Amino acid sequence: MMRPTHGGNLVWAAAVAGCSPSEILDFSASINPLGPPKSAIAAIQAHLGELGAYPDPNYWELRTALGQWHQLPPEWILPGNGSAELLTWAGWDLAQLTKTFLSTPAFADYYRALKAFGAKVQECPLELEKLEDRQDACPTFSNSLECGLLLNNPHNPTGQMFLREKILPYLEQFALVVVDEAFMDFLPPEQEQSLICVVQEYPNLVILRSLTKFYSLPGLRLGYAIAHPDRLQSWQQRRDPWSINTLAAAAAVAVIQDREFQQRTWKWLPSARIELFEGLSQISGLRPYQSSANFLLVQTEHLSSTLQEKLLQHDQILIRDCLSFPTLGDRFFRVAVRSEVENKRLLQALKERSEDAGADLRFRGQRSGGV
Repeated sequence: MMRPTHGGNLVWAAAVAGCSPSEILDFSASINPLGPPKSAIAAIQAHLGELGAYPDPNYWELRTALGQWHQLPPEWILPGNGSAELLTWAGWDLAQLTKTFLSTPAFADYYRALKAFGAKVQECPLELEKLEDRQDACPTFSNSLECGLLLNNPHNPTGQMFLREKILPYLEQFALVVVDEAFMDFLPPEQEQSLICVVQEYPNLVILRSLTKFYSLPGLRLGYAIAHPDRLQSWQQRRDPWSINTLAAAAAVAVIQDREFQQRTWKWLPSARIELFEGLSQISGLRPYQSSANFLLVQTEHLSSTLQEKLLQHDQILIRDCLSFPTLGDRFFRVAVRSEVENKRLLQALKERSEDAGADLRFRGQRSGGV
């Protein structure tokens, strides 16, 4: 079975671990452990009777609800089958330009969407050593009104949050700017750096959002784009009809109005993330990076793929190796922030596996020295 390029592949993990997928503790997919919300389950149950009819192809109820949440007219919002579907159409638009600047390390799906339509990609690496300095970490790009820009905020896999004021100048420099804000929901409104508040001022701005990570609904595939209505209408004409099923649309309307779940998540995450960061920092051979999202990037002295396999085989724990982020290489992995008990289980397992790996290296060194 091929090694997955995305997190959350429990079938592959279970095959490596020799157990059932239900026995895997998954730190590879950055999903909110507090969900799915009860409001989502109730909405799904309430709409089961509608499965005999086609969904509204315009998803007007969902667009209206999202518009009210973001204080935008519904025409400025287009729901999709996860933000991945909408990234595809953003890739189409970016491919029409001279080239697209891409901040790296970058999510593998960005390459998929750009290469699908023959876009020319110019990689612009982030300097990992500057990540602790939030003012200087934002990448720099050459000015070009004939080119596009694709970046995400908070950045995946580093968790770096770029300040809004640092991104705004890009809107004057590029023909099209696509900002993936899939993890922005994990910050409360007073802390987030979203560009939604300026989207009506810039017809060259596209914002992608996910509803699956924050609300723990990856199986429903829910996302949406925010952009000028003319652009969204062209996307609607290109794509297949009924891209969102009735139950997913109903759940989406319910969860964005679930203030209790939102507040509970915003209260839980900061302390849980700090505790996980500090625990990782105390394990020999590991260096975690500060994050504004619900995951942490970790540098390791050992091969991340080997560490991943050992964790599966001995502990039934799945972490995300970063091999699908080519510029990072084989010495990084990413872990989601989960519950206190689960985080402690991960830390104990990482401590033991890192000690095992260190012992193996010392043993090999002794053998080679005696030859």
